[in-house]
Amino acid sequence: MNPYLVFILAVLLLNSAWDLLVNLLNLKQLDPNIPDEFQGYYDNEKYTKSQNYLRDSTRFGLVSTLIKTSVLILFILLGGFRILQETAASFSDQLIVQGLIFAGLLMLLSTLFGLPFSIYDTFVLEARYGFNKTTPATFVVDMIKSLGLTLLLGAPVFAALLAFFQFAGGNAWWISWVTVTAIQLLLLYLAPVYILPIFNKFEPLEEGELRSAIEAYAVKEGFEVSGLFSIDGSKRSTRANAYFTGFGKMRRIALFDTLIEKHSVDQLVAVLAHEVGHAKCKHIHKQLAVALLSSGFMFFLLSLFLSQPGLYEAFGITTAEPLPLYAGLVFFGFLYSPISSLLGFLTNFLSRKFEFEADAFAAHSSGKAGDLIEALKLLSVDNLSNLRPHRWLVAFEYSHPPVLQRIEALRKLEKA
Repeated sequence: MNPYLVFILAVLLLNSAWDLLVNLLNLKQLDPNIPDEFQGYYDNEKYTKSQNYLRDSTRFGLVSTLIKTSVLILFILLGGFRILQETAASFSDQLIVQGLIFAGLLMLLSTLFGLPFSIYDTFVLEARYGFNKTTPATFVVDMIKSLGLTLLLGAPVFAALLAFFQFAGGNAWWISWVTVTAIQLLLLYLAPVYILPIFNKFEPLEEGELRSAIEAYAVKEGFEVSGLFSIDGSKRSTRANAYFTGFGKMRRIALFDTLIEKHSVDQLVAVLAHEVGHAKCKHIHKQLAVALLSSGFMFFLLSLFLSQPGLYEAFGITTAEPLPLYAGLVFFGFLYSPISSLLGFLTNFLSRKFEFEADAFAAHSSGKAGDLIEALKLLSVDNLSNLRPHRWLVAFEYSHPPVLQRIEALRKLEKA
């Protein structure tokens, strides 16, 4: 059997088995007793509801993974990718045109196949627990917007990568890396003003106590922003969030309206102080540097495998000449999956470390460790968060530390 195919099938099966194991361990660790820190925040009924939500969402995730993995394996073994490649090749002799057709067909199939899962998650599971506010019309419009952006931004980039690997020889990998990096940095700069408003309505935060408190804190910390905005998060969900986005003059503070509605001014300032901490501690720059280095490594590996006929033969493509590089770009993703998982483990570890550092910055700079603790508790209760996740699940999937660990660290700072 083709060694590439053996490796890819093994990776798919092992990933599914690992996902099953860590999630079952996570469910087994459920404790019906409310932690001391959350006494008075959770009553027994709502705490039971949070654990039921974890059970239902985990089971849905596991069933979805099983179905998606099974269908993907069958698609590979039954020659689905070969059929897509032959279909694309039948429309044109130009590899770049073929590649755009191949990628478009693959995106269409993936979207249609994933649609029932998205619908169930949004309109059944999330609605059952009171989170969903998305209407069918908003759901459809969001999907159309996402597909449109993918075509508008993704198609030119995909075509450029194909051109580089077709014509630039051994220089293709670093030219691709530099090009993709430049595009990513440009999008990070422009997204707050030109892309994010496509999905959410950004309203300038109205004059009042909250705006004055945020501006006073920003001035005290020497943190410049181009605007303070409220986002209509309630249009889609009851979940709350806040974030900084953009660089330089495009940097914005964004608060979900659901967050503003449920928290006091002091708590909101403490939450924003945490976000300022990420900027002051250069976390965003460090994470961006790691992502860019990882991207360069990926493109280098891609250059080594893209010309290997065995990779294409694993997916049933044996007669194409020249090699359909556009298909190879997709196939390489399967080979890269274990490395991606390892990098994800490392970057999640780094991210959790940064979260503790941002909490510490917020506690010191705002003097509101207690308010940040209160905000974390309210967010956890509102989102029905799992308060005691299994350590393996945290290690591999959590970009933020469990809330009880964050509160424990903040308590120590309060006493210091």
